[in-house]
Amino acid sequence: MDALALARWQFAITTVYHFIFVPLTIGLSPLVAIMQTAWVRTGNERWLRLTKFFGKLLLINFALGVVTGIVQEFQFGMNWSEYSRFVGDVFGAPLAMEALAAFFIESTFLGLWIFGWDRLNKKVHLACIWAVAIATNLSAFFILAANSWMQHPVGAIFNPETGRAEMNDIGAVLTNNTLWAAFPHQITATFLTAGTFVTGIAAWWMVRLVRTRKAENVELARDVYRPAVTLGVIAMLVGGLGVAVSGDIQGKIMYEQQPGKMSSAEALCQGSEGAAFSILTIGDLSNSCENVRHLIEIPGLASYLGTGHFSGPESYLPGVEDVQEQMTERYGDVTASGDPVTYTPNLAMTYWSFRLMIGMAAGSVLLALMALWLTRKGRVTDNKWFARVGLIAIPMPFLANSFGWIFTEMGRQPWVVAPNPTGIDQIRLLTERGVSTVVSPGVVLTSMIVFTLVYGALAAVWFTLMRRYAIEGVPLTVRDESPEAQEPPDEDSESADRPLSFAY
Repeated sequence: MDALALARWQFAITTVYHFIFVPLTIGLSPLVAIMQTAWVRTGNERWLRLTKFFGKLLLINFALGVVTGIVQEFQFGMNWSEYSRFVGDVFGAPLAMEALAAFFIESTFLGLWIFGWDRLNKKVHLACIWAVAIATNLSAFFILAANSWMQHPVGAIFNPETGRAEMNDIGAVLTNNTLWAAFPHQITATFLTAGTFVTGIAAWWMVRLVRTRKAENVELARDVYRPAVTLGVIAMLVGGLGVAVSGDIQGKIMYEQQPGKMSSAEALCQGSEGAAFSILTIGDLSNSCENVRHLIEIPGLASYLGTGHFSGPESYLPGVEDVQEQMTERYGDVTASGDPVTYTPNLAMTYWSFRLMIGMAAGSVLLALMALWLTRKGRVTDNKWFARVGLIAIPMPFLANSFGWIFTEMGRQPWVVAPNPTGIDQIRLLTERGVSTVVSPGVVLTSMIVFTLVYGALAAVWFTLMRRYAIEGVPLTVRDESPEAQEPPDEDSESADRPLSFAY
């Protein structure tokens, strides 16, 4: 492999590893905040127990997410220095905002929340976890702003003297229509992920406790785990509806800005009106589109996803061959070897990642339906299939998020910065021209192997810790550690702290 292929593999591996943790952190932090809010408002111990339980899982996930995410920023300068040189003036701004504002708030208040249970006022301590929840979502916004600019560059001009893109309007970058379609789609996807996570664990525990037939266990299932299931289902329903609505909006924007991505997602070789959405395709999914056969189709759905019309002239969806011809005529770029650029992304990758992204939501849908039925009217259940579906469903939205990003990034190829169809043509960059020119394939291969092994070990640590503490369940006893609940020390007691005793 050459340096380009290795650099792409390395970034893909580290990104997929990192994104295992991101959706859960973003989605679980507001759920933990809601649990603690319920405790502060009602004083009901069940919510404190759930806060402690899921808060611990959140902290483990957050720590691993931070560790795996740092490496990516270094890769921009190491493996992708030409890309960084070209877009650094624009791309670096939202990343700096994320680090200096959102992540600073997130990490600071998370520390206060961890160590402030017995030191901070209840409401102040509650405000800390809400600050974390808001900051995690703000981090997602700035990171998506950077990525959306790669999909649809705005707010910048091309400087022919430096050969770089230079920002001239930060407002345009932060109000990019691509960003405002991607952000709600990603956030609601994290709600779906966290809701499935909470519901799956709580469902497993509910069934386990009820099947013991012990009165105290059944009561624990009804008093603690059933409310957790309810909260998780609500998050799943909100997230699922949000994903569907925002995904529809995002698809139509994607069609306007990157028609080749939509055509590749359907493996549509020739443009047509009322293009059907294929559920299953067989044949050669190569860039030539030869011998492709769609077996199961939904008429007009592909056209609707892109154009908003099921039939008629307005529903016309160009095929990958049409896009190749149009892009070649407009840009006419050549590869480093002098060959014409193939403007069609990998069809097999885009076609199947798009369908796996959608299909993996099936686990969450089934879990939500089972939870709504089996826990109706205050019931708890010993249905072992509910526990099994709960566990099976947990990884599925994680995979859906990953496949969604694989589709987003692979569907943009061969561009690392896709041209804006209505903007300045010079602001575009082929992926092969963004790779570092001074880093040898051997160096990239070595670092890729090392990072893959390290990340694999971290993933094993994450799974072990999450499984261990999930199996432990909610704490059997908890107490209010807030200063308001603590008895003042006896002034006559020898054990009472003296003022400024640390200074003696």
